[in-house]
Amino acid sequence: MYEPTTTEQLHTVAPTAGTQPLSEAQAAAEAARLIAESYSTTGPVATSYKDVAPLPTTGDAMPWPQPGRPPMSQKATDASALMLSGGVATALVGGTASLVMVASGSADPVVCAIVVGAPTALVLALGRLVGRVKATAEAAPPTHHHHYNAPVRQESTTVSSTTKGLFAKTRNDVR
Repeated sequence: MYEPTTTEQLHTVAPTAGTQPLSEAQAAAEAARLIAESYSTTGPVATSYKDVAPLPTTGDAMPWPQPGRPPMSQKATDASALMLSGGVATALVGGTASLVMVASGSADPVVCAIVVGAPTALVLALGRLVGRVKATAEAAPPTHHHHYNAPVRQESTTVSSTTKGLFAKTRNDVR
């Protein structure tokens, strides 16, 4: 079935530059030989193989967050992207302003500091303002109203604690 080919046979069968292409009979014989060689068990072993079958599924359940601390939260990712984009924007504005002043010959150090520092200070101030507004909105306790249709007795107790000394002694004052 399988007849190993030598280098001489390949050079005589396969066309090279400057030779005539194979005739119909030669092409059919070469195709039959290649097909027989590919199905042969004693033929040469393939050096690579690509599996085109789809990957097997391990179940039909949807993905679920795994327990434990995630590598990076979405909030941290968003903050990181915001800081990077703010840094790039500040560098572009400051660099452009510096180049304009150097090109015009009026690169006064005080003016450079003001022009470069003002956008940075503005971005930082707005960021802090937005952060504080967001923190205040999240920290505000929810408002709930209680409506009663009978006499109500309301008691309020405040406990304050003071701890002092090397050997701590806590005294709770209940009022």
